[in-house]
Order: sequence, then C-alpha cells, then structure tokens
Amino acid sequence: MRILFLSHYFPPEVNAPATRTFEHCRQWVKDGHRVTVVTCAPNHPQGRVYEGYRNRIYQREIKDGITVIRVWTFVTANEGFLKRTLNYISYMCSAVVVSLFLPKADVVLSTSPQFFNGLAGYFVGKMRRIPWVLEIRDLWPESIVAVGAIKSQAIIKTLEWVERFAYHNADLIVPVTDSFKAYMIGKGIEANKIAVVKNGVDLARYIPVDGAPALAEELGLTGKFVVSYFGTHGMAHHLETILEAARRLSHVPNIVFLMVGDGAERQVLVQMRNAMGLQNVMMLDQQPKSRMPDFWALSAVSLVLLKKSDLFKTVIPSKIFESLAMEKPIVLGVEGESAELLQVAQAGLWIEPEDADQLVARVLALSNDKELCQRLGRNGRRFVMEHFDRIVLARKLVSAIEIVCGRSPVQAPELSIPAR
Repeated sequence: MRILFLSHYFPPEVNAPATRTFEHCRQWVKDGHRVTVVTCAPNHPQGRVYEGYRNRIYQREIKDGITVIRVWTFVTANEGFLKRTLNYISYMCSAVVVSLFLPKADVVLSTSPQFFNGLAGYFVGKMRRIPWVLEIRDLWPESIVAVGAIKSQAIIKTLEWVERFAYHNADLIVPVTDSFKAYMIGKGIEANKIAVVKNGVDLARYIPVDGAPALAEELGLTGKFVVSYFGTHGMAHHLETILEAARRLSHVPNIVFLMVGDGAERQVLVQMRNAMGLQNVMMLDQQPKSRMPDFWALSAVSLVLLKKSDLFKTVIPSKIFESLAMEKPIVLGVEGESAELLQVAQAGLWIEPEDADQLVARVLALSNDKELCQRLGRNGRRFVMEHFDRIVLARKLVSAIEIVCGRSPVQAPELSIPAR
C-alpha cells in the first residue's frame, strides 16, 4: 500500500507525535508498504531550525526507507497563540500544495493536534480522490481551553466547528484512547468509523539496564535516588508540584529531582526553582532521542503529571509506556484512563493531581523500599510487552487503513487492557 502521511512533527524532533509517526512508518516500510511523510524543517519546541536543515519550500530525504518531504513553514517557538497559529496554517497550506505533486498514494493520513494539520489531510484526500484517515492524539479545542490558552468564545466556537467538520468528513478516525472514542461517539460519530490505536513503545530501544554510571558521573548523580520528569514543560502539566515536593524534601540529601525537556513554561519553572533556592532539582534541556534510554536507566522513579481537569481524565501520556518498558515505577498524577491503566499494570503509585504532599509521601515510600520499586518495575515491563509493543500497534493501524481502502475484508482486532 502507498501511504501519504502528513505530520507537523518528525525526527530529529523528539516529542511524542514525532516518535509515534516515525515508529509506525518505519514498521510499515519494513512490512513492504511505501510511505511518504510530509513534514516541516525540524524546529520544535524552541522555534529554531535544527543544524543541518533549512526552512525551504521543498526538501527531500530518505530516513529508514521512509521518503520524507520537508516543506516551508512560518517557524516560531512553541508559545504565543498568534504565532503558533500562523505556523500551523503555513504548514497546512504548504503540505497541501506539495502533496498534489507527489507520486500516487492509496490513502492520506493526517495527525492532530493541531486541527490545521488534520484538515490538510481532508483537502489532499478530496483533491487526490483518496480516503482520508484522521489520527487524534489529543482533543482540540478542549485541551487548549482546559489550560486557559484560549478564552475568546468566538475562536472556541470556530475551532469546535472545525472539530465537528473533521470528525464527520474523515473516512476513518484513529484516536489514541478509549475515552477519546467515547467522546466522539457522544458527538454523533458512528462507532464503526473509529479505530482506537493507543500509543506504545519501541521495545528494542527501551531495554531495562542496571543504571547508567557514566551519565550519573557526568551529572554528579552517582549514588542518588533520582526522581525524573521527562517531556514537555507546558501549561497542561502543573510541574510546580515537583518544585513544591522538592522544597519539602530538601532535607533528604540522597533524593534528587531531574527534569529534562522544554516547553512554554520551562523558563517560568527555572525562575521558580532559582527563587526557591532548590539545590535538589536539576533541569536539563531537551535531549536527543538516542540519549533517553540512558536517562531512563539513571532514574529510580518516573513522574507523570497533568493538571487537575476532567478533560485530562481522557488522556494517556506517552511517557508512561517508556517508563513501563524501562522497568521504572511510576508516580502518576493523572486521573481517569491513565490511572486505570496503571492500576491494571500494578506498575506504580497514584496521587491526586497537583498534590505535592502526596508526591512527597510516594517518593519517600519508594526511596525506602527497593523491593517495591523492583516489583513495580517488573510488572510494568511485562504489561507493556503484552499490550503496547509498537510493532503490533503499527500493524493494527495499517490493518484498519487497509479496510478503509478496500484491501482487507477482515476487521482489525482490538487491543484492549484486560479487566483486573
């Protein structure tokens, strides 16, 4: 099958959508499909084009057998509503125009958020007369409203109209959680045009090892109990909870908090850490994907946090799966579907979102119980191997696409979390 994939993010960018898109496409190529990805020059999240790339109208490269077409966009940092909107619209326009001149495809797949990227697939599908598959990794505009990024009712109503238009016009919708599917059905979307394909992990890359002594020495963390947060430092995550917990644990010399990543709130968090005089919080810039297994190996505990919001009960942060694969016990500050997954996996401890007191208690409990950490970690690895292998998930997604394209008479099997 010839697959045209429109994705705003792609490696060497290291965020979750770039990783999911690349790992799916790489597996499809290995399985004999021809895959073309239309993306932009890598610049996320700081709005600076990566070394070795330029923001040109058209660039072509081959990555692991995937044909990658990079198009021009209005490049800006991952902050500021107006500039980000210009970035999204410029990508949509460039991607649509360039896609019209690419070799014949059997299907176009576009991934959202944001919906401008998703809608690019609608236009390409119509003009090239091929099915359009819409992947939904987050609910827009609900998620940006939940964090207060948009308050204008006119803008919100417009984005809600775009959301309904996209859901009703896609030939197949691929959400990443069961809760997203339930939400869409509540919006009047037929269940038989929705195929849930959750996030997963590359089990060949994320293999548990006993520490990372060279990295620990480099960072001055040898012998420390490292509590790590890896990922976006954004409005949705309420990472102030980590800083407050670190303040309350500043008297415990062997516990260190490690925060790695970037995002709209990072500078605010750095200023807060400095103002609080926290010597037990280390903050590092976003790291190359190739280094992340070592950072996971260095960690004793993984933190997965979001703000307290009903909307976030529907999400499963992708870092959960890397934590599980690396046998790291999770302290989870997310309600809903994520909490249910962790409970079934028996791979971590839950806290109320934004509750620093509970975070302190869980960190102390794990730091004082090595056997508990090991048991939770082993449970997590076993669970993710059984249910969230990225290769299996990639094949599930392509099977659903083949049905839409009329290439498979059999419905792709559902992958579900077993009842406890």
